[in-house]
Amino acid sequence: MSEPRETVLELSGITKTYNKGLPGEVQVLRGVDLSLARGEVVALVAPSGAGKSTLLHIAGLLDTPDEGAVIIRGQDMSRRSDRRRTEVRRADLGFIYQFHHLLPEFSALENIVLPQLANGTGEAAARARGEALLSRVGVAERARHRPAELSGGEQQRVAFCRALANDPAVLLADEPTGNLDPETADRVFAALMELVRETGLSALVATHNLELAARMDRVLRLEGGRLV
Repeated sequence: MSEPRETVLELSGITKTYNKGLPGEVQVLRGVDLSLARGEVVALVAPSGAGKSTLLHIAGLLDTPDEGAVIIRGQDMSRRSDRRRTEVRRADLGFIYQFHHLLPEFSALENIVLPQLANGTGEAAARARGEALLSRVGVAERARHRPAELSGGEQQRVAFCRALANDPAVLLADEPTGNLDPETADRVFAALMELVRETGLSALVATHNLELAARMDRVLRLEGGRLV
């Protein structure tokens, strides 16, 4: 019998309300519980406006819940200082969005090197890792090109590499293929899944694409502020 895998991300009793106490109050999350095991890839499916981006932002320590706990690799981040939350976000979490958000004045490789330098990695090691990641997703020959010189699929592959630059424990992705045509989205998603499987990290991926969601380990649906 195999041993249970380590839980790398846990959300417990997460609630979030906007315009609290005002006539336009909107309760987006209503006691959400979620756990993500090491090496697990989970799809988060919900219609627009249902709160999946809010949930990802809370999981990624970019927003705070009204109630509940966010536990990352056994650490309850609820009462941690802003500095500690930033350290954990930089070292343990990777982010991918619908739009690549690459820095336009830097090359593909430099976009992957910069977050490593910010995390204390030496330049030579950061460049070597960046080149290795670009090679894994099939865009090594585009390393010196700036984002404007890359196709949409190439830009998003570089964004994947940047998210993995600091070898995080958890990848949080918000509609990572939503800006791409179906054929390109399928190729880019396949590259993402291959990279995730190779590195053994965990991923929580918000998507509208039910076909892509079905290729992940589990599918969670956010309805009425709760996971079902």
